[in-house]
Amino acid sequence: MKILVCISKTPDTTAKIAFTDNNTKFVADGVQWIINPYDEWYALVRALELKEAGLAEAIHLVTVGAADSEPIIRKALALGGEEAIRVNSDNHDPFYIASQIAAVAKEGNYGLVFTGKETIDYNGSSIGGMVAELLDMPYVSLATKLDLEGDSAIIVREIEGGEETDKVQLPLVVSCQKGMAEQRIPNMKGIMGARSKPLKVIEPVAAAILTTVVSFDLPPAKAGVKLVSPENPEELVRLLHEEAKAF
Repeated sequence: MKILVCISKTPDTTAKIAFTDNNTKFVADGVQWIINPYDEWYALVRALELKEAGLAEAIHLVTVGAADSEPIIRKALALGGEEAIRVNSDNHDPFYIASQIAAVAKEGNYGLVFTGKETIDYNGSSIGGMVAELLDMPYVSLATKLDLEGDSAIIVREIEGGEETDKVQLPLVVSCQKGMAEQRIPNMKGIMGARSKPLKVIEPVAAAILTTVVSFDLPPAKAGVKLVSPENPEELVRLLHEEAKAF
């Protein structure tokens, strides 16, 4: 069985965020880019664990992005993927991206398709479900544990107030979150080997673009901290009654 892991390029969580063109475009200058943590720490690492256990024969990676996303996919190869595919498009519409991933998955005949539960930039959490629909495969979201049993997967997923365990026939699409695996750091051997691993660049298939960005807005600035003298408890009580907000 082969596993396809979806990899996305996202800004580092410490990056300073700004927008241009009337708040419709993200300013990428000076931004440090990383693998989306949900894709790297949980989806990719769980795929590696399955291969190490002899339950998968190969792990392939797919990303939809321009040439500047290649360092990110190379890092994912350094962690242990055998080969990668980059669909040469910088479009951010979720349906368009899902269509590209589904086209790659159809060609490769994969038993499992892993995504992170969401990307940390757009937080859409929609790609996995769309890919599953386009492939006509079952879909399990918010998975925290996955084991293989014959031609089925036993999956634990998070639900409101608890957990749910599902048994699902392969092939299927799974979105992964915290609990699925533990983060790994690529070693020097993996980094050096990633340079020679195949990274195939393909042109996108025709697909609808269903969304466009109207505008981005930054969250409101945090209010300043008010310091109250320990000799003035009456002022503290007044502030708690009149100005403090319940959370």
